[in-house]
Amino acid sequence: MIHFVGAGPGAPDLITVRAMRLIEEADVIIYAGSLVNPQLLEYAKNSPEVYNSATMTLEQVMDIMLTSDAEGKNVVRLHTGDQSIYGAVREQMDILDENKRSYDSTPGVSACFAAAASLDIEYTLPGISQTLIITRMEGRTKVPDKESIEKLASHGASLAIYLSSGMIEELSGRLIAGGISGDTAAAIVYKASWPEEKKCICTVSTLAGAAKENNITKTAVILVGDVITHASYERSKLYDPDFTTEFRK
Repeated sequence: MIHFVGAGPGAPDLITVRAMRLIEEADVIIYAGSLVNPQLLEYAKNSPEVYNSATMTLEQVMDIMLTSDAEGKNVVRLHTGDQSIYGAVREQMDILDENKRSYDSTPGVSACFAAAASLDIEYTLPGISQTLIITRMEGRTKVPDKESIEKLASHGASLAIYLSSGMIEELSGRLIAGGISGDTAAAIVYKASWPEEKKCICTVSTLAGAAKENNITKTAVILVGDVITHASYERSKLYDPDFTTEFRK
C-alpha cells in the first residue's frame, strides 16, 4: 500500500497520530528532504529503506513506489506541510491510477497555520476578513493570469503567500499595485515551528526591509492583512449572548 502523508511544517510533534503510525509501520519512506524535518524518520521502527526525493526526478520516485508496492511493502511518501498545497501529488497519483495501484492520503499541518499559531492570529476576524487566500507569486513556474498577486490583492482578504520570499520586494510592489495600502499589516515567518524559526511583523511597504534585516531569503510564508494586528474587529456571533443558535437560546 502507498500512503501520501503530510509531514507538517517542521516540528516533529506537529504531525497527526495517523501520520506517526504510518511512519512507524513503513518499509519504504520517500521524503522531501529539502523541507521535511529528518527527525520525523526517527519514528520509523522497521529500519525502512529511505529515499530523499530532493535529488530525484518524478520517474525515479515512481519507479521506487511501484516496485516497492509490487513487492508488498508499505510505502510512505512524506511531503512537507500538507501535500494538497504545492505538493505535486496529483501527477504521482495519476501514474498510480494508470498502474491500478491503491493509495491513500493523510493530511498535515501547512506552514500558514503554523505561522498563524506562532503569531497567535486568526485569519477570519469578523468585520475584517472572512476569507483566507493561499497563493504564491509567479517565478520560474507560471501562475494563471486570473490569480496574479494584483488581482488577489484587490479582494482585501487575508493572504498567505508561499514560495515568494526570494522576490519579496517585487511582491510588495505588486500588492500595492493591487490596491493594498502600504501601511497594511504584514508578517514574515521563516521555518514556522522549527527551532530556528524567525518571525517579524511589519507592513506591506516594509516587507523587503524586514526580510533583509532578518536575513530571510527562502523557506518563509508571508502573511498580509489587518487580521495580523487585530486592532479593530467585531465580536463573533458564535458566543454572543444576544445571538440564538441551535444549541443556545
